[in-house]
Amino acid sequence: MTVLSQRILGLSESQTIAMSRKSREMKEKGIDVISLSLGEPDFNTPDFVKQAAKKGIDENYSHYPPIAGYKDLREAISHKFKRDNGLTYSPEQIVVSTGAKQSIANVILCVIDEGDEVLLPAPYWVSYYELIKLAGGIPVVIPSSLESDFKIDGPSLEAYVTLRTKMLIFSSPCNPSGSVYSREELGSLASALARHERIITISDEIYEHINFVGEHQSLASYDAIYERVVTVNGVSKGFAMTGWRLGYIGAPLEIAKACDKMQGQFTSAASSISQRAALAAMQADPKELADMKNAFLKRRDLVLARLEEMKGFDTNLPKGAFYVFPNVSQLFGKQYKHYRIANSNDLCMYLLEEAHVALVPGEAFGSPECLRISYATSEEVLNKAFDRIHEAIEKLN
Repeated sequence: MTVLSQRILGLSESQTIAMSRKSREMKEKGIDVISLSLGEPDFNTPDFVKQAAKKGIDENYSHYPPIAGYKDLREAISHKFKRDNGLTYSPEQIVVSTGAKQSIANVILCVIDEGDEVLLPAPYWVSYYELIKLAGGIPVVIPSSLESDFKIDGPSLEAYVTLRTKMLIFSSPCNPSGSVYSREELGSLASALARHERIITISDEIYEHINFVGEHQSLASYDAIYERVVTVNGVSKGFAMTGWRLGYIGAPLEIAKACDKMQGQFTSAASSISQRAALAAMQADPKELADMKNAFLKRRDLVLARLEEMKGFDTNLPKGAFYVFPNVSQLFGKQYKHYRIANSNDLCMYLLEEAHVALVPGEAFGSPECLRISYATSEEVLNKAFDRIHEAIEKLN
């Protein structure tokens, strides 16, 4: 007999966190494991951001902040949306949360009722699917492929719309594929969404600043659907502030107020000191991030070059974020000793145990024929990891 609820029993563990945990357990046993499983920059938070946090401590920002965030931070986010994205969100339309993950959870819980359908273009970030289930919604996966650069268009989207469809969730730049939607491609989605007024879209733009192809494009910039798009962003990826736990939304006022209400019952406001640090990040010129972006680009090219040396790894050209998402189905059916590779789960476990490199199987992202490689680590570590992977792959026959 269990005392646990069906809600938690039906919730799957994040496979990115699960692989990180397995690699950590192996390290604790003295095994030299290289983890390419987590989406965390290896850079440190910029000094000007840390100084702002220290100033906040000295100025005694140690009391409960407003649930939706300090007004000056929400004003700075409002200015950032206008400056960087051409989006007009008043401070009242902005809610600051403990990370973009909570921002997304807030919106889903405020909009989705039992039985509502939510469109998920695959591959999708692992938590989208489980958060939809938690809210009683039904995830409806829209497949894509390597050939389509892991993107969908308006007609593909409309083919999955039903009378129960209430939401679309997608990311650009995309975790896990690194795909970036162009202005024209977003226009195709916007045209389709404009014909379905009941659909709310969550546009996850957390990787905005890690974009290798030019200006970032926001879905909410299309006037016809602006009132039905929630733009999610944060400081974790672009500013290397994962541990500060701060994300935010720009949303239609009704949804913003609902998220404020929801958050007031769950966590209250994000950390006061994190908010003072985020204020400095929002006020900074995005050019401050150029060195980090250029480093990620060099790492991407390194990973792609190393994958070209190996059999069985087919990739797109990721144009953002810090992941490569190869199709590895050519390796299915191969074996070595007691290892039999039937799927990407088997391949990831084989590489963890045989090569001591942790990756994440594509099943977690709705694309079971793929796996995700994070290159958010140094070139030296990446080369060491791919030496091991290459050796392990050569053993398969």
